[in-house]
Amino acid sequence: MTMPPRLRKLALIAHVTSSVGWLGAVVAFLALAMIGTTSQDPATVRGVYLVMEPAAWCALVPLAFAALLTGIVQSLGTPWGLFRHYWVLFKLLINVVATVVLLIYMGTFRSMAHMAADPETELSSVRNFSPVLHSVLALVVLLLATVLAVYKPRGVTPFGQRKQEAQREGRIAGAGSAPPATPLKPRGRVR
Repeated sequence: MTMPPRLRKLALIAHVTSSVGWLGAVVAFLALAMIGTTSQDPATVRGVYLVMEPAAWCALVPLAFAALLTGIVQSLGTPWGLFRHYWVLFKLLINVVATVVLLIYMGTFRSMAHMAADPETELSSVRNFSPVLHSVLALVVLLLATVLAVYKPRGVTPFGQRKQEAQREGRIAGAGSAPPATPLKPRGRVR
């Protein structure tokens, strides 16, 4: 089932916007994490770790879920399909794993915020390199998903091969009838 062109473009805009937003939020968190590990001002360091958890709930988590949901909608409504091409499956896997890791990591954000809120905790104990590492890894993973979306490497899954064979057989059996609703190979910039 493919979406009409206007709806497909709207779904594409929603997916690109949420994905780029997630990428931008990760870059912002990387900047915060670097400030938290390098600043000499105790109030700044404590403030960075205090703001990470609520900011993650307000930006990172919603954008991760939005990118996942719009990606699924986008793939199901286009000829690419969700299970037909390996690059789509890899993007789905990247998104699901990154979102699960983010949800697990929210506990770490909470712990860092509790430590930062306690004025008795020494600044050296408040500083944590973990958000820098996780932000860099998230950035690499999201950039990999971006590369997959742009280059769309070849490779059809066994499910995709069966669908292509069924479409070919349908064309041969129904010679002279209307072409199938979904082309054998997506053309152009369809996502």
